[in-house]
Amino acid sequence: MKKMDYQNVKGTKDYLPNAEVVRRDIRRSLEDVFIQYGCKPLETPILNYTELLSSKYAGGAEILEEMYTLTDRGERDLALRYDLTIPFAKVVAMNPTLRIPLKRYEIGKVFRDGPIKTGRLREFTQCDVDIVGVESQIAEAELMVMALDIFSRLELNVTIQYNNRKLLTGILEVFGTENAKINKVVLILDKLEKVGIEAVISELNELGLTTSAIKLIKQFLTDKNNSNLSYFEPFSKQNEKVRQGLEELRALDSFLYYLNVNKQCVFNPFLARGLEIYTGTIYEIFLSNQSIKSSIGSGGRYDNAIGGLKGTNENFSTVGISFGLDVIYTAKSMSDTQLKENPSIDYYIIPLGTQKESLLVANFLRKKGYKVEFEMSNKKIGKALEKANKEKIRSVIIIGEEEIKNNQFKIKNMISGEETIEIYRFK
Repeated sequence: MKKMDYQNVKGTKDYLPNAEVVRRDIRRSLEDVFIQYGCKPLETPILNYTELLSSKYAGGAEILEEMYTLTDRGERDLALRYDLTIPFAKVVAMNPTLRIPLKRYEIGKVFRDGPIKTGRLREFTQCDVDIVGVESQIAEAELMVMALDIFSRLELNVTIQYNNRKLLTGILEVFGTENAKINKVVLILDKLEKVGIEAVISELNELGLTTSAIKLIKQFLTDKNNSNLSYFEPFSKQNEKVRQGLEELRALDSFLYYLNVNKQCVFNPFLARGLEIYTGTIYEIFLSNQSIKSSIGSGGRYDNAIGGLKGTNENFSTVGISFGLDVIYTAKSMSDTQLKENPSIDYYIIPLGTQKESLLVANFLRKKGYKVEFEMSNKKIGKALEKANKEKIRSVIIIGEEEIKNNQFKIKNMISGEETIEIYRFK
């Protein structure tokens, strides 16, 4: 008989119980903060029509290359969702009676046939919050502060970099960049921190930009004042997009300063967020210690998507943020924080030839609301205690014939070594 190939598909991963306990703790922390911020839960299908996910209001050309597509029995063109944003926009477009403003969260699997690197797989879990119906930059500020609260709870130090797509595209127009090439230039500028200025200029040359445009872009990239909003003031008089972007950034800054988070939130004039969906503020979250170079959360404003899907070109003010559960788990695994292997067990019951009576005690404790693991494999006492130590279980209950005879059981504290006796009538 031929041996089955049972390896994981490239870019997918199994999470064994010890790892999954940590992942679920992270997920719970995220969900707790989402709820604390007044977000309502939503669930959307993994399977969508290809036309929806490939619309011009969706992820853009680069992400469509990574989309998994298939056909069903009816020969309909379908695709696996690559994010939770467009499925959310679809829900709002399909349900005109939804009360707006709406703040929703969703946690679910998404799929991308892209390159694999640390913290980046092809099947992964995204945790998203989106706000629809708020024009003010207060929506962006709320999401950025929420992100800082989440990572504080997870004991990870982060920096949020932010920019504005109107500002960036407007300044490229001022420099004489052809409209048809602006999105490609934005993608190239997005690589600045990774590849350096010379590689960026080389790519701009290959793209066929004019000499004057490249010269002005290089001056912009190297100017020491380009991280001050005042640098863009002269350009705002020449270009409406620069003016609007600058106005929005100043409004956002006023919230960040007032909330005293401006040191953790840093303006980056070259941050681009390659997806074409974005229309205003954009941001990415990075680990302060750079143990993972890629972002561990990102998002921005996308005001055209819902109206575009409806075919009305209405403007639905929408802003979102997305956290990658898998990359956050990788970051937690790499941090100095000691990961608890089994924080979810209150009592571990070890029967010594007393299975039925011990099961009775387990059920008694579970009905009181405790989380109880019952040893069912007849481990010897030494092996069972070794397991408790390895899995960092604090309280162990040992039940033998003597305990049943005396209508009591012992609780052993595995950290202090102390034993307490509880009265319990077995008969």
